[in-house]
Amino acid sequence: MSESRKKSVRVWCDGCFDIVHFGHANALRQAKALGDYLIVGVHTDEEISKHKGPPVFSEQERYKMVRGIKWIDEVIEAAPYVTTIETLDKYDCDFCVHGDDISVGADGVDTYHLVKKCGRYKEISRTAGVSTTDLVGRMLLMTRGHFSRGDREYYVEKERSSSMGLDAQARSPYTGCSQFLPTTQKIIQFSEGKEPKPTDKIVYVAGAFDLFHVGHLDFLEKARQEGDFLIVGLHTDLEVNQYKGSNYPIMNLHERVLSVLACKYVSEVVIGAPYSVTFDLMKHFRVDLVCHGMTTLKNDTNGVNPYAVPKRLGKFKLLDSCNTMTTEKIVERIIRNRLEFEARNIAKERKEIELLQRLENNEDNNGSKEE
Repeated sequence: MSESRKKSVRVWCDGCFDIVHFGHANALRQAKALGDYLIVGVHTDEEISKHKGPPVFSEQERYKMVRGIKWIDEVIEAAPYVTTIETLDKYDCDFCVHGDDISVGADGVDTYHLVKKCGRYKEISRTAGVSTTDLVGRMLLMTRGHFSRGDREYYVEKERSSSMGLDAQARSPYTGCSQFLPTTQKIIQFSEGKEPKPTDKIVYVAGAFDLFHVGHLDFLEKARQEGDFLIVGLHTDLEVNQYKGSNYPIMNLHERVLSVLACKYVSEVVIGAPYSVTFDLMKHFRVDLVCHGMTTLKNDTNGVNPYAVPKRLGKFKLLDSCNTMTTEKIVERIIRNRLEFEARNIAKERKEIELLQRLENNEDNNGSKEE
């Protein structure tokens, strides 16, 4: 390579990536922006259980989900929990990137202390208002607060419980919950910003896409294979609650928008799409094909099949993703293992607090010496 040619900057990121959400995606987007090639290491179930507690998803599910995020160039399976210089050198990475929250190992030590010491660590801002802990807590509480309107629209009920330390009294700033504030800038950052070409075959799908998971990912991959430009319609929170009942959706509309936009198979998102696919919608977006998965479909409030129009036009297709994962099954996993997840969170918060206290004491001691 000639000296005049700029060396490609290779960036390393690693994590558990359990219940992959838009917070993870935003961190990876920021990491990719710091270089040219992004490599993401994902920990095994055994490593996560040892250092943090049981993961919600299996390592194979987590590997697949991370590969579905559009900013990633390469995924390394079974990455070590503690990030070392040897790992960075093995994959020819210039530096490691992590959020400004704390990652603590089983021994209570910062898992990035080795790369920090060698100056091969860069920090980014974590996405406020979402975390795996927060989402698990929503499922355990199953509150209706997360799709309230007005000043309670982004508020998750904070009943004091032994559960997940989600309430405002949580002592660790990382385990505690904060408010997600959507902005147009955030949507622009996640969006491809590309218009379909005149020759593109445009495919449309719609749904809740709540707690974006491997079932959604496999379905969207199949849908994208049907054309060149995939548009995803996301139903409003109230619409989702009408046809799913209980306390769904777990994630509000704005959170679901970012989660879907982060998927590499998705070209565009319709925010607050109508439940029934109308002729006007198909004409406006020049839709050539409307697809739906194998999940049970309810009629609209007027008793009409929501896909009656595309069916009549001969532009409808059922797709079998061969993946039976659903949002409901994720909630069942959480409820079934509630005690394990509660214990995991308590231990996580305790380690975070202990590390924060040690860091504060070191700062105080250093300040005293300087004086």
